[in-house]
Amino acid sequence: MTRSPRLERVTPATVDAALALRVHPHQEKNVAPVTKSLAEAYAYGENAWPRLVFDGDRLVGFVMAFLDLAWRGEEDPADRRSGLWRLNISADAQGAGYGRFAVDAVAEELRRRGATRMYVTWEPGADGPGEFYRRLGFRTTGEESGGQTVGVREL
Repeated sequence: MTRSPRLERVTPATVDAALALRVHPHQEKNVAPVTKSLAEAYAYGENAWPRLVFDGDRLVGFVMAFLDLAWRGEEDPADRRSGLWRLNISADAQGAGYGRFAVDAVAEELRRRGATRMYVTWEPGADGPGEFYRRLGFRTTGEESGGQTVGVREL
């Protein structure tokens, strides 16, 4: 079967399927559910870029970018960054390249918007997604954000 993943906006027709999307149970501690992501997207408005990952008619994932956010808030408002905020690939769709597709699609969107770097944070540890992000070209920055490892990928 030829895979043809694509990104789509969340719509009234797809929101229930998006809310039902689940990662593997052992990954739930590493990534917030889509419900939280959509609430954050609403709260952050134009600084959030939420998308669903489809392969044909099948929903296989959710990805959200953050766009030009003050990384350290009021502490250093000039340090503005863009990157991958959330990545949820359905438990039954993992290992098929959808995560890589979603990360690369976010990278392309950030490039289109003029970004030269893409940031991501992840839960450290053996069960965390650190190796996945490293395979996609992210390197650790030496920073932490809320106890999570910070990675960056040059665009």
